Amino acid sequence: MAADVRSHGVAALGPLHEALARLHGWKAHGLAVLLGAFGALAFAPFHLTPILLVSFTGLVWMIDGARGLKSWGKAVFARGWAFAFGFFVVSLYWTAAPFLVEPEKHAVFLWMPLVLLPGGMAIIWGVAAAMAGAFWSSSPSRVFVFTAFFCLGEWVRGSLFGGFPWNLPGTSWVPGGAVSQLAAIGGVYWLTLLTVLMATAPAAMVDTRSDRGLATRLTPAFLAALVLALGWSWGAQRVAAPTEFTGQNVVLMDVGIPQSEKWPDDASERLQVALQMRNRYLDLLSRGDSRASDIVIWPEGALPEPLLQRPETLDRITSALGERTLIVGASRYQPFGKNQYLWFNSLAILNQYSARSGPVGLYDKHRLVPVGELPVARILPFGTAISSVLPSAIQRMATSGFEPGPGPSITYGEGVPPVVAMICYEALYPSVPKAAQSRAAHRADWLVVISNDSWFGAVVGPQQHYAQNRYRSIESGLPMARVASRGVSAMIDGYGREIVRARPLSGDPEGWEGRMGSADLPRPIDRPIYQTRGGALIFWITLLGVFALAFWTWRR
Repeated sequence: MAADVRSHGVAALGPLHEALARLHGWKAHGLAVLLGAFGALAFAPFHLTPILLVSFTGLVWMIDGARGLKSWGKAVFARGWAFAFGFFVVSLYWTAAPFLVEPEKHAVFLWMPLVLLPGGMAIIWGVAAAMAGAFWSSSPSRVFVFTAFFCLGEWVRGSLFGGFPWNLPGTSWVPGGAVSQLAAIGGVYWLTLLTVLMATAPAAMVDTRSDRGLATRLTPAFLAALVLALGWSWGAQRVAAPTEFTGQNVVLMDVGIPQSEKWPDDASERLQVALQMRNRYLDLLSRGDSRASDIVIWPEGALPEPLLQRPETLDRITSALGERTLIVGASRYQPFGKNQYLWFNSLAILNQYSARSGPVGLYDKHRLVPVGELPVARILPFGTAISSVLPSAIQRMATSGFEPGPGPSITYGEGVPPVVAMICYEALYPSVPKAAQSRAAHRADWLVVISNDSWFGAVVGPQQHYAQNRYRSIESGLPMARVASRGVSAMIDGYGREIVRARPLSGDPEGWEGRMGSADLPRPIDRPIYQTRGGALIFWITLLGVFALAFWTWRR
């Protein structure tokens, strides 16, 4: 039986607090799922961050009720898990898109991205909620307890088994806006901690105590408002600075072929597609607005063939470059035995001589997608059975797999400024550009992100990926050139502000969505605090501070 949940505090919120805290059984779990799903609307393309106040405050009030139950540990975990399940289903529904490329073969396995993936990730939030529940009280300390354990859980989500830090609460702020600039101080995890603190603070306005004044209950809300005001003021001054440019012109180019057409099963059809794509890229290279550029960038896996091992294709492309330099995503292989090859997902820097002398710069992706790029069939028990249910294009990669590169680094190449390269999945991680620069004697001049966002569906997935990538510029102070196949291709400055977005092309083949954009490369801004030696410690110091504040104010 539930404990007494008569509410005291802000009178207008009392009935709502009681209604949520008294829920139990399927009603509590169902509402938790809805609150989590509603919270997912705070992220791109909507960026409705205030929604998190409703979502997280509702969850805290539901934990208030669960703590009064006999089996409170299970109840708190279940509500945290259900909340997370709703959040991840809405946030990650686009992961089902690859299974719909050939629905007649793979639609039966939609339960994997729509149930197994969000359900598995939700365990982390459920455990974080249960750990917070162990130190729960009616006092405002529960806001700090929840924030501390939840953000620790988010760090685990971004690190465990390689991690998947998609839609951290800190990335709900519009990148390039005032509040997003706080990532330049302590990184996106620090911004996530501040965001969760602000989102849960209203929950402290109501509790079950009758012997405490309203001023005590309003303290967390006042603290959250102060953090928001100071953060917005500092960020607004920061983004008021103009963008300065180097004078080097960069063209962002993608032919936009649908994923369903890019990798046909038949080898002869695949060759025809590669020729069609190559000819389309050559046509774009000959356009007047492209010929005046210094650097051209194509997306990840620009052609469905190992470009560096295709002499005719490589010769045609490099001959068309002239004085320009091409940055392109290409799979490549290296023999290591009789009829055996190591495959890499690479970024190559090419000039007009590269057909004879090879790439002038090369980067191999080091953080591989757990299912899509690691050789699942070879490294996991029952890997062959697992890979057999995957869509055809993913199945080929899961069977052979890629080898990881040596790690983040600054890539140097003739004709381009020193660059930190990131391929698709890697640009989710704030540690990549930071680690690359810490290993080098000099700072890079820019970031390049290439991706194949045609896997991500039509709208939400590519927009969320783009928004999260822009935080890498805020954290590093480096401009970013991003080219994503059937995603958002854009030039970003060191504050995370969009300078130019690639626009649709005319004359595309039917069903293709090619895009191209041109912009001068922005200059780097001063190194942000996060990029300094102790920048990453700011999150941990603040997290310890929140833990200390939680237990200092703790009352059973």
